[in-house]
Amino acid sequence: MHIRDIFAQQSTTFSFEFFPPKSPEAAEALYASMRELEPLRPSFVSVTYGAGGSTRELTRDLVVKLKRETTLDPVPHLTCVCHSEAEICSMLEQYASAGISNILALGGDLPRNQQDYDRSKDAFRFAADLVGYIRKFNERRLHPDPRGFGICVAGFPEGHPGTPNRMKEMDYLKAKVDAGADWICTQMFFDNHDFYDFRERCQLAGIKVPIIAGLMPVTSLKGMLSMAEMAAGTRFPAALIRRLNRTGGDADAVRNVGIAYATEQAAELLDHGVRGVHFYTLNKSTATRDIFTNLGVKDTVSMLHAKPII
Repeated sequence: MHIRDIFAQQSTTFSFEFFPPKSPEAAEALYASMRELEPLRPSFVSVTYGAGGSTRELTRDLVVKLKRETTLDPVPHLTCVCHSEAEICSMLEQYASAGISNILALGGDLPRNQQDYDRSKDAFRFAADLVGYIRKFNERRLHPDPRGFGICVAGFPEGHPGTPNRMKEMDYLKAKVDAGADWICTQMFFDNHDFYDFRERCQLAGIKVPIIAGLMPVTSLKGMLSMAEMAAGTRFPAALIRRLNRTGGDADAVRNVGIAYATEQAAELLDHGVRGVHFYTLNKSTATRDIFTNLGVKDTVSMLHAKPII
């Protein structure tokens, strides 16, 4: 479903992110997680794209499989780094043929083994350039939906690590929206005030598209360290650290604290009128299902149609 239709029908969205498996065992575990999350009826699910397009075919195959074999609505990531215009065009044509409705357009990261890669070889330097190209692709009417792809871009409530000048980051985000982005999905954050401030700064900059909040529950100390590495610049508030310290490192207690904290974040965001919550699942279902249970939400559709009981 085109993102414009989703936002028109749903005042609040719930969505999940997956990454493509790299082994048969990982694939089996991922499909099991998807089957467990499918009854929650998410508004859509996004599928990541490895640094430098390293999972290009894996991402495409997973997206097409989800489209054909599940009720989930997949949104593939697409990045600028290490891609020619012909490669980007080919991916868009394949997704259009498969009936994929939306794309998440990103600048992308360099592969760890190619940190000296020459970006002048890339057709698109910035995400805004890629957004503009997708919009032009839409005008060619190669998609079964005459509107073409809906386009999502990333937002960074705590600032993008590659943009140390915080005064410019709104200019860059505005450029992506002006190029044709339909909505914004944020990087993970652990202090809702960072999101509220980001949302206000977007309003001041004239950015009027829907913004959905990215959350990732801490389920292990090892995972927390991985988060810090994966999302450079992510801040872990003192309130969260104090709660985790009280666990003494007990694995079950750490998981319980992380899920409780993420539940509080989600509940407060919903109370403050967030347009959507996007869960970074790390290809696992239990934490996300527990958060839904804690929120008292059976599934996304039921929540939207729930009648007041008090």
